[in-house]
Amino acid sequence: MQVLFKSRHPQAGELRELAERRVRFALRRLGWLVPRAEVQMSDVNGPRGGIDKRCQVELRTDGAGPVVVTSVAKDWRTALDQALARAARYLVRLWRRSSDSRRLRQRLHSLDN
Repeated sequence: MQVLFKSRHPQAGELRELAERRVRFALRRLGWLVPRAEVQMSDVNGPRGGIDKRCQVELRTDGAGPVVVTSVAKDWRTALDQALARAARYLVRLWRRSSDSRRLRQRLHSLDN
């Protein structure tokens, strides 16, 4: 899986390593479905503080199209983890729907014969 990282924050080097590790960990079982992940991190309010760390995760999937999830939190790690958790849940839901519909088609086909 290719992981792309974008950020203008001064701590971008540290954030890049964190993002790549967390993306690979969160999607370790779904990696075959996601050939490319793009993570964008930004500080909405700048140095003023508050709940303003924004993380956008875009997953390019094979067959399901792009999946884009955004999360805003007080710190970088929480924003990243929340976005990845939502994206992983969505991918699992997509995969289950496609496998359920495949099974249903197979059952209907077997009943017709």
